[in-house]
Amino acid sequence: MYYERMEQAVFRNRPNRFVAEVEKDGEEWICHVKNTGRCRELLIPGAEVYIQKSDNPDRKTGYDLIGVRKKDQIVNMDSQAPNQIVRELLEEGRLLPGVTCIRPETRYKNSRFDFFVETTEGDFFIEVKGVTLEEEGLAKFPDAPTQRGVRHMRELMECRKDGYRAMLCFVIQMKGVHALCANADAQPEFAEVLRMAHKAGVEVRAYDCVAGEDYLKADQEIPVLFDTGNYSMRDMVLPLVNWFRGHARILPWREEPTAYRVWISEIMLQQTRVEAVKPYFERFLAALPDMESLSQVEDDRLMKLWEGLGYYNRARNLKKTARTVMEDYGGQMPADYSLLLKLPGIGSYTAGAVASIAYGVPVPAVDGNVLRVWARLFLKEEDVLKQSVKARAEQEFREIIPGDRPGEFNQALMELGATVCVPNGMAKCEECPLAFMCCARELGRVLEYPKKAAKKPRKVEERTVFVIRCGEKTAIGKRPSRGLLAGLYELPNELGFYSQEEAVSYVKKLGFSPIRILPLAEAKHIFSHVEWRMKGYVIRTEELEESPGPGLLLVDPKETEDKYPIPTAFHAYTSYLDMKLGYEARQIPK
Repeated sequence: MYYERMEQAVFRNRPNRFVAEVEKDGEEWICHVKNTGRCRELLIPGAEVYIQKSDNPDRKTGYDLIGVRKKDQIVNMDSQAPNQIVRELLEEGRLLPGVTCIRPETRYKNSRFDFFVETTEGDFFIEVKGVTLEEEGLAKFPDAPTQRGVRHMRELMECRKDGYRAMLCFVIQMKGVHALCANADAQPEFAEVLRMAHKAGVEVRAYDCVAGEDYLKADQEIPVLFDTGNYSMRDMVLPLVNWFRGHARILPWREEPTAYRVWISEIMLQQTRVEAVKPYFERFLAALPDMESLSQVEDDRLMKLWEGLGYYNRARNLKKTARTVMEDYGGQMPADYSLLLKLPGIGSYTAGAVASIAYGVPVPAVDGNVLRVWARLFLKEEDVLKQSVKARAEQEFREIIPGDRPGEFNQALMELGATVCVPNGMAKCEECPLAFMCCARELGRVLEYPKKAAKKPRKVEERTVFVIRCGEKTAIGKRPSRGLLAGLYELPNELGFYSQEEAVSYVKKLGFSPIRILPLAEAKHIFSHVEWRMKGYVIRTEELEESPGPGLLLVDPKETEDKYPIPTAFHAYTSYLDMKLGYEARQIPK
């Protein structure tokens, strides 16, 4: 709905519930307040308001007060607007299917309801309530005691007894709310009768609205909470999905969520930040755009594309899975969750992500982000690192995941954990669509969850790394096919910290003739279970007339950029590959 003749003013005072004093263009005006509720949190002196010129020139109040700005949004206060919004919802088929007749202001026995609606599925009496009160993301009704509202609820229950269908529709005249509940603080009686009506079969719906200076439009359906303070997991579904639709990050794998793209992105995102993954994902997909190309890629090429992401066994499993999919499923990842679990490197989380996002299968995708949200919402005391705890969380989410939008729900949970209910610091509770039901937030214990058993300390290894420059080439070796960094290329390195003399002796044993040596800065690299503490040397040697010792290659440093995958553990030293040794290098005596 749209307004005409809208003007901007500043609220000054409200002598009574029917009128407001405003200032417009330096003049004072008396406005009719169409919403006779409390609205104390909205109508405060100095508030920016929006007023409409009255149609009746003889009326003492020359304007109607339509809206008020609250922080960064507008709240519509027009008490006649909710009925128009519901009519629009009915005409658009969003509120009820198969509408054949809409009659406003219809009397039934001693009651008068806002609408009587005939549909192909039955006849409805509908009562409409406008909502302007919001507290911490919850819309609340009423904002002041309303015996009329209590009476309407009882009358709707009488309609149900007589065989009619009945509905209470809340129109929330603003955005930015995640759920609606009865305001028991203002009127406990209404909260109780709302629960009774719901149990008696009265349908209770709520829609938020986009409010502008001269318009009001229904937007999304919002969940109605009947038993505040005793929330279930099901109460999180609609607020979470609604929030995600307005807050989802733009990510390359979301643009075209095919099974292949979802799978590659989820494997890359394991143990790696989203921002770090973006360029790798785009580079990987450009080189290997489909299952067939991945199944046939050479191992060194695959490792080079993966270089920098770490946990290289993930990449090896990608190729194994691609071959299996090509051989057993005709190049298309199966949509069956149980079959996905059988593929190399795919666990319950990745299988759930692929099945739900790419194929719309209602299965959960529970990762660390999701477990953190789950633990904080419901004060889960168990160690979330235990497989049994994760399995229980998966079962609980399986029972509530919406069948019509499972991928959206799973991504919303992941997004919430990644951007709002964050690890390693205080959660952004003020931005959370589930703050109203979060037990940890209510008790001030957010940082206590999730519970995790103390990790065993990492094993620390001291290593010496050798940047051996022989002419214009550099010595590299290939790691064993099993174990840490299996099959990747590396700079020569040894356990322990070597002195310069020991380093020179080591290089000689490799078959080189050292000329100069330069110590390098110390570095550190952390793996999941081991920590390398490294010192290094750049060593210039005489050019060889024959190949170096076994297991070593002499390569042009530029070749390491696109041919030889060297893990990030050595990146502190690969920057020295083009280094020109100067006077600071110690000359090795002949």
